[in-house]
Amino acid sequence: MSDEKNRATAAAILPLVGGAANITSVTHCMTRLRLGVADRSLVQDDALKALPAVLGVVEDDTYQIVLGPGTVARVTPEFAALVDAGRDAAPVPEDPPATPPAPAPAAPAPPTAEELAAQGAALKARQKARNATPVKLFLRRIANIFVPLIPALIGCGIIAGLNGLLTNFGVLPALVPALAAIASGFLSLIAVFVGHNTAKEFGGTPVLGGAVAAIIMYAGVAKVTAFGHQLAPGQGGVLGALGAALLAVQIEKWCRRHVPEALDVLVTPTVTVLVSGLVTLFGLMFVAGEIATAIGTCATWLLAHGGAAAGFLLGGLFLPLVMLGLHQALIPLHTTLIEQQGYTVLLPILAMAGAGQVGAALAVYVRLPGNRSIRTTIRSALPAGFLGVGEPLIYGVSLPLGRPFVTACVGGAFGGGFVGLFNQLGTAVGSTAIGPSGWALFPLLKGNQSLGATLLVYALGLLIGYAAGFLATYFFGFGKQARTELNTAPPPPGADAPAASRPDAARPDQQPTTV
Repeated sequence: MSDEKNRATAAAILPLVGGAANITSVTHCMTRLRLGVADRSLVQDDALKALPAVLGVVEDDTYQIVLGPGTVARVTPEFAALVDAGRDAAPVPEDPPATPPAPAPAAPAPPTAEELAAQGAALKARQKARNATPVKLFLRRIANIFVPLIPALIGCGIIAGLNGLLTNFGVLPALVPALAAIASGFLSLIAVFVGHNTAKEFGGTPVLGGAVAAIIMYAGVAKVTAFGHQLAPGQGGVLGALGAALLAVQIEKWCRRHVPEALDVLVTPTVTVLVSGLVTLFGLMFVAGEIATAIGTCATWLLAHGGAAAGFLLGGLFLPLVMLGLHQALIPLHTTLIEQQGYTVLLPILAMAGAGQVGAALAVYVRLPGNRSIRTTIRSALPAGFLGVGEPLIYGVSLPLGRPFVTACVGGAFGGGFVGLFNQLGTAVGSTAIGPSGWALFPLLKGNQSLGATLLVYALGLLIGYAAGFLATYFFGFGKQARTELNTAPPPPGADAPAASRPDAARPDQQPTTV
């Protein structure tokens, strides 16, 4: 997308989210523009979804506009610049115009794509409320620590893959050491970045969190003995850095409350680094190291002895985990495995959930030839789905319809079971970074066998996920009556049928996961 198109996209989005005065924060992740909005009623969901560049919208702790990988990183700075310019140019209106009320639903049969999207948004909102528990909110904050690191992980992972190809084929041997240094430099210091982001996320001074985490990577820790064992540089990795920075934040906050202001600039950083550093050296590094080792050992053992069953469960349950907000607990596990083994064996299995979603959407497209609205939504969302961006299909199609969401999970289970089976047979399939999925994961694949074998297993897993999701949805995704209603033209005005009469359509008071 050119700079002009990026600016045009940002300019089209801004008035639909209430203008610059309604924006409190602007960030982005791999695929989504994440906005803090002051007044949710000013956001025009339907108009946003109608923009060509917008793949979908998701409401969570922030208002998230799905733009897709690559595009979001280019649109975000343009959007932020427009927000800053808008704030400088105009004051906040005292009485912002209210958004016209949405027309009362006429409960047509079949439901349109807009109605399904509204149902998906309602389901998302209810799930968000259920996910606002202390544990899940804490997991979300942990995820916020690692999400900013994903671009560097992806870039270094691709360079590492390229370097592996050069090494295997004996091409440009003089370049191999340089590429190895470029690919490994970030991972060798990733604990420092984790410490910095942890302190920032939990209200401490970021550089103090980074300073404490840097102790873990210092070569001189090899001279320190804890619990009768000599420490090793990097022991504990990102988990140790996370714990050390969390401790540093608490110590810093205590100092800010109790140290006189005249001494604060000297005492607070010194006490923070000293106390948390000592605890890290003589406790956290050893404990976190044991936990990290156990994670690697457990993942390896699980896939080596029960790979097919484990892959089936992980692939099938990942989408429900996302709905429950529990998937964020996996991010530190992925990072720990990458740090230990050079790749995470969990991500390719979990990526099969997206394959099942694509297969289910294709089946919905085939089974509903008379519903042009839903078919148009699927056509527009499928390219993103193949690249691993599943939100438009989940919240715009399968989740509101109910059964197709369940059958999509079945597709993910079979794809995950296939990849897990090959792990059990000795062909590990892993990813050198986290974030991408679907076809976008191919450049990051790595395993314990040849690159060709790794690519082949993953590709076959995707095909099995597509096929299983398609077949499960085609044969079991709709009841006969529901399929007939969804394929029937809308009735004339006055011939309304209550929405509750559609047994397979999700209703505001009902979770769409029954079959």
